[in-house]
Amino acid sequence: MKIVQVVLSQGYTGFYFDDLSAIRQNAAQDGFTYQGIPVTKGFSSIRQAGESISMMLILEDGQVAVGDCAMVQYPGVGGRDPLFSAQEFMKVIEQHVSPRLIGRELKSFRELAEEVDHIEIDGALLHSAIRYGATQAILDAVAKAKKITMAEVIREEYHIDTAFKKVPIFAQTGDDRYLNVDKMIMKEVDVLPHGLINNVKEKLGSSGEHLNEYVHWLKNRIVQLRKNEQYSPVLHIDVYGTIGLAFDYDLERIADYLRELEKIAFPFPLRIESPMDCGDREAQWQNLKSLRSILKQKAIRTEIVADEWCNTKEDIYLFVDQQAADMIQIKSPDLGGIHNIIESILYCKQHGVGAYCGGSCNETEISARITTQIAIACGADQCLAKPGMGVDEGYMIVNNEMNRVLALCKLRENMQIT
Repeated sequence: MKIVQVVLSQGYTGFYFDDLSAIRQNAAQDGFTYQGIPVTKGFSSIRQAGESISMMLILEDGQVAVGDCAMVQYPGVGGRDPLFSAQEFMKVIEQHVSPRLIGRELKSFRELAEEVDHIEIDGALLHSAIRYGATQAILDAVAKAKKITMAEVIREEYHIDTAFKKVPIFAQTGDDRYLNVDKMIMKEVDVLPHGLINNVKEKLGSSGEHLNEYVHWLKNRIVQLRKNEQYSPVLHIDVYGTIGLAFDYDLERIADYLRELEKIAFPFPLRIESPMDCGDREAQWQNLKSLRSILKQKAIRTEIVADEWCNTKEDIYLFVDQQAADMIQIKSPDLGGIHNIIESILYCKQHGVGAYCGGSCNETEISARITTQIAIACGADQCLAKPGMGVDEGYMIVNNEMNRVLALCKLRENMQIT
């Protein structure tokens, strides 16, 4: 089966591009927008509509495989690629990617994905969003050619022998961190609430007092609303480096604060994502590793999740090798080609580090469905409900895709047995 044509269409994502540097500098919210001048290169306003490009591969038999080029909510910071402009990058795809795909035989996802992921222009790789979308489309195309699920293609090509099972789903509240928690509890979401704690003054508190109050409310709300006493979700909160800012990067003080937060969260297990942003990759893994050592010495069980400055497959391998985190967010759009997500999850699993198949609220339903299949195939430890910040839509997309894939694979296995 060959690819005979590539068709592109411009679209929106499930959320927005935000200038995180401006927000950290206390940009004032004005309704759903922010007041002030953007700080990060490429932004025309602090918050602007997220953009995507759908890559549609037309196959010989008329089937259409789709992948979406999309980027995270916070581009241009933490070592990530700059803001993604659909209009600008459609031209790049037409000139440099489409000609490499038309006429290609769909024998191996892995080989073609690696080839596209390594395309260079003037010595530089293509924008991560392009590599992300193009390789999604390739995986979908190979699955359609072989008439199996994308998860089964991955299992076959990467020689994965573990049984497929449901992956715990992590939902995110966005700024509506109270009402959206109620939705999560009603649907018994496995991991919650993310929380979007991206500002010291308004959301964390200068000594962490706002987050303390929120976690106290969160614990009580779960106990109050749950219908089943066995429902005991993991509390996973992304603080975007604000704890480091509030406590002047003093690791002992940060550890003591995490112990305080852990006591408030009890009996629910606690994970803190990106407790600090140290400005570059080396400082980041070194400080996270040191913090984990201090937590262990103090018998604090709170788990540390790496995100910032851990963007590429090489970054992830480094953080795993250095034991810099209990869990790694494999932030799918940042890695470019999706084969890098697969290999990163497998590497984390091999080395006893939690593999969080993450991503962004600022993706699309296509990228969410495809990365869900990756999470199932590789046995990730958790998978992000995406896109959007409304909880219900992203949770529905990921949960239902997961259940569909598992049902289809179970049917095929039963047919082989009989």
